[in-house]
Amino acid sequence: MAGTQIAIFDTTLRDGEQSPGCSMNLDEKVRLAHQLESLGVDIIEAGFPIASDGDFAAVAAVARECRNVTVAALCRTSEQDVLKAAAALQGAARPRIHTFVATSDLHLEYKLKKTRAEVIDMTRLAVALARDYAEEVEFSAEDATRSDVDYLCEVLAVAVEAGATIINVPDTVGYTMPAEFSRLVETIRERVVGDRDVQISVHCHNDLGLAVANSLAAVDAGARQVECTINGIGERAGNASLEEIVMAMKVRSDQLPYETSIDTQQIYPTSQLLSEVIGFPVQPNKAIVGRNAFAHEAGIHQHGIISNPLCYEIMTPESVGVPTNRLVLGKHSGRHALVLRYEELGYSPRAEEVEAVYKRFTALADRKKRIYDQDLIALLSAASRGGDSVPNDAASENNWAVVARA
Repeated sequence: MAGTQIAIFDTTLRDGEQSPGCSMNLDEKVRLAHQLESLGVDIIEAGFPIASDGDFAAVAAVARECRNVTVAALCRTSEQDVLKAAAALQGAARPRIHTFVATSDLHLEYKLKKTRAEVIDMTRLAVALARDYAEEVEFSAEDATRSDVDYLCEVLAVAVEAGATIINVPDTVGYTMPAEFSRLVETIRERVVGDRDVQISVHCHNDLGLAVANSLAAVDAGARQVECTINGIGERAGNASLEEIVMAMKVRSDQLPYETSIDTQQIYPTSQLLSEVIGFPVQPNKAIVGRNAFAHEAGIHQHGIISNPLCYEIMTPESVGVPTNRLVLGKHSGRHALVLRYEELGYSPRAEEVEAVYKRFTALADRKKRIYDQDLIALLSAASRGGDSVPNDAASENNWAVVARA
């Protein structure tokens, strides 16, 4: 039986680009937008048009180029902002105006310097104006998780009455906890949405490392759109990671009976393209797309992977577009992985050679962080000759490659 459909709202080009050092030019944004369309995201938030001429141009370009996806433009709850967003989206096949205002007393007092009543009026006017230009209007209550719940529900209700079709509940500073966030979404569903055709969305930040957990908890509570980014990039500690949310639903469909439109085999290529575009590498231990996500060094793990990958992998590398898993040879590796690598290199060492090579291999691995193929060839050559020497460090690799060829 098919699971409930969850819309994936990708904000890599907007919130993701706000991550320090992750800015993109117009051509790069369009290139990445095409890849996001191939990935299968439902909505691309292309930028904040009033922020700069460059952002306006990028939103307009993505709107023209990407015809099979909804393109959203962000704006504050002011007439000037809404009109700028509408102008940028003129060429879109599926436009969405996304307007926001803060609702926490902290933001009202210190940032907006507005009263609660003034924010309600701003919300009503901005959403109504946005509906004049787009069928899809999303309203976000910035800092929702630190807002008074009664007031938050009041503002969201005003947005719905004014024509908002999606109401977004952002955990703007990554403050909430999964159970707490779940209760908040349930409250909004009961008190604001009811039986109306209005979608609840969530947008979680990762300041406490809980963005994905909070997003999934919200989906369980009734949210039907998740806002996220490729590689989890974004303000401060980043946003909820698209690849983690999607693969959590796919791998644990027994606990998360939801579906997305994402082509998971495009996840890794999209991650790599983003890294190339922004010059911001993915951390090696990043879930799903990190260099070590499908790498195994411990001997026990390597033996299990060789016997059956399911022993230590809950998804296949191919399912997310990674060519294959990787057995990393280091001081924790065992004989099975060592022999397998020799076979991949075209060698079939005898049992006695394996023991001699493995002894030398572990001695070398204690001194080097990475063991290269030329090291392995040199070790096998030395073992066949009965020699005792091994390469000392990475600086000697070229010399040992010569020995191996001799």
